[in-house]
Amino acid sequence: MAGTNSELELLAEGPAIILVEPQLGENIGMVARAMANFGLSELRLVNPRDGWPSEKARAAASKADHVIDGTKVFETLEEAIKDLNFVYATTARERYGFKPVRAPVTAADTLRAKFKAGEKTGILFGRERWGLTNEEVALADEIVTFPVNPAFASLNIAQAVLLMSYEWMKSGMDDLGETLFQSVEQRPSTKEQVFGLFEHIEEALDARGYFHPAEKKPKMVDNLRAVLSRRGFSEQEISVVRGVINSLDRFPRQWPKQAGRAAPSAEGANSERTGENAEDE
Repeated sequence: MAGTNSELELLAEGPAIILVEPQLGENIGMVARAMANFGLSELRLVNPRDGWPSEKARAAASKADHVIDGTKVFETLEEAIKDLNFVYATTARERYGFKPVRAPVTAADTLRAKFKAGEKTGILFGRERWGLTNEEVALADEIVTFPVNPAFASLNIAQAVLLMSYEWMKSGMDDLGETLFQSVEQRPSTKEQVFGLFEHIEEALDARGYFHPAEKKPKMVDNLRAVLSRRGFSEQEISVVRGVINSLDRFPRQWPKQAGRAAPSAEGANSERTGENAEDE
C-alpha cells in the first residue's frame, strides 16, 4: 500500500528494537520498514550472522534509510541493553513462572507511559529459527506474547516487529489527534433534500412505466423510499444521485411499459428512430 510522503516530518521516537543474532539481511530490512511505518527508528543488532552493513537490508527496507543508517551493532545482548531502563522479551513459547506475561496492547501502553516519564525502553526479538534462549529472556523485565493460532504460532521476525510497532503507534494515537488525516467533512442532507430526491426518482421511473401494474404503485413507492432511507445522505451524495437521474432523463420517455410489453433496448430505439428519419428524408 503506497503512502510515503517525503514532505511530512518523520515520527522517530519510542522503544529500541533489538534483534538477537538476526540471520538474513532481507529480514533486517523488512524490520526497518515496519519500524518506520509506525514511528520507531532505533534498531539495535546483536551479532548479526551476515555482518553489517548490509545492502540486502537496505534494499528490503524500501527507503527506511534513516533506520538503516542509525542501526547500532553489539557483540552481546548485555551490551545492547545496558543503557535501557525497561525491556520486554517477545516469545511464542510458554515459559512457566519465568516472568510476567503481557498482551501486546498492554505492553505498548506500559512502554508509552515509560516513554512519557523519560525512561529508555526496548523490545527483544529472537532468531528467525528459534527465538530467544531462557538466559536471554531472563535479562528482560517482562514477556510479551501475541495471540496467535496455537497450532501455527511461528511469526516471521518482521511480522512480529510490525505487530508491536503498530501497538506502539496505536497507544499514542490520542497524542496524534487519533488519525494522521481526516476524511473530508460533508454536510448532512436535510429532509427536504431527501424528499426532493424521492420525487425526482419516482417521477423519472413513472414516466417510463416502472410502476406496473398501477395498483402496486403505492407499495413499490414505499419500498423504494425505504431503501433510500436506510442511510443518511450528505448533500453531495444527494447531488450525485440526482445527477445520475438527470443523465438518464436525457433519453426519450416514449417507451413506457404497456400491457406486458417491455421498453425496447437503446439499440432498438435507435434503429426505429433511424428508420423514421429515413422515411422523412
